[in-house]
Amino acid sequence: MKPLVALLLIAWQAEFDVASVKPSQTQKGIDDRGHVIIAEDRVTGRNVTLKDLIAAAYHVQHHQVSGGPRWLDSDEFDIEAKGSGQTRPMLQALLTERFHLALRKEERDLKVQALIVDKGGPKFDKTKGGGQHFHGDMQQFADLLAIQATIPAPADPTSPAIASSAPIPVIDKTGLEGVFDFSVDLKPELGTDRFTQWQRALKEQLGLKLESQKSKVEILVVVSADRIPAAN
Repeated sequence: MKPLVALLLIAWQAEFDVASVKPSQTQKGIDDRGHVIIAEDRVTGRNVTLKDLIAAAYHVQHHQVSGGPRWLDSDEFDIEAKGSGQTRPMLQALLTERFHLALRKEERDLKVQALIVDKGGPKFDKTKGGGQHFHGDMQQFADLLAIQATIPAPADPTSPAIASSAPIPVIDKTGLEGVFDFSVDLKPELGTDRFTQWQRALKEQLGLKLESQKSKVEILVVVSADRIPAAN
């Protein structure tokens, strides 16, 4: 079996004009890490893991990145990269160059939460005000739900609970295309976790629902990676 796959080859077609990837001076830990932010001309992130960077580069959820060394989801890095072109392929190239990252692609049968349209059809329209706002496509909404669904029931109504475990697998099976702009009214409820709240809100406010299924999911398996990125 060849350890490298063709999905990496496209990454070499473009690169950032300027790019810095360094170990973070202070390690924040899982409850206080940053996020990878991808814009049209740049990628930034503070206290993000290599697993975060892989997920962002290949536009997959964390559960779709498997294997690799233990530090993959613990060591934290700061990234600042600027350039013109397709940002995600350039990030793929950067990770391959700096971390000597090698991946292979697999399909696995996994238990997932499928985001589907409820009977009666979707209820949201182009714009709705109030509540928690969302702008993006349905896969991005599924990515949001993957994190939101891990938030436990709040113990104190004055202190919001935070996601406390790895994101759950949520995949978009709505068949809805395009970019949507809507809001969802969610208020903290003592004794009620966010997954339960979202199930209710999806059905009542959006005409959607999460359904437990077994599905084939594309997995990126980390074959190898350097712990310290190559010099900038």
